[in-house]
Amino acid sequence: MKKIQLFIVFPLLFAITTNAQDSPESQINSTLDTWHTAAAEANYKDYFDALTDDAVFIGTDATENWSKPAFQTFAKPYFDKGKAWSFTALERHIYFSGDKKTAWFDELLDTQMKICRGSGVLVLINNQWKIKHYVLSITIPNVNSDEVIKIKAPIEEALIMNLKNKKK
Repeated sequence: MKKIQLFIVFPLLFAITTNAQDSPESQINSTLDTWHTAAAEANYKDYFDALTDDAVFIGTDATENWSKPAFQTFAKPYFDKGKAWSFTALERHIYFSGDKKTAWFDELLDTQMKICRGSGVLVLINNQWKIKHYVLSITIPNVNSDEVIKIKAPIEEALIMNLKNKKK
């Protein structure tokens, strides 16, 4: 009887484990982790293959709002030197649309800039999760925000005026 129970329990546990590994959340974690690894290894092809053709990447500078082709142009020299950037997820939260074909996430990252926040949107295309939109932000401890504002104010005042003038 115990042998029969083992034959039933082990395949069931294997099926549950396999299903958990293939869950949409697991697939997205793998997509994002692999994407970050591709940057750390300066693997240009794998890094940009993870993005949809119409992807948008928003960087830490207020002027960095790139289409995929523009981001590829910006990033290529870094990848060509064999030294792009290295981000490792410390924490990640994933959310899904009702049909499970769109997901959005936020993550805290260990980077050369210390902790950064990434957030974005992924879409399911041909059973593969692709990054459609990504936003990278540098986190600033609240106790230091006044100091940071003083540093960036001279640079960003001109940008603010330029952006306001564009709206007119």
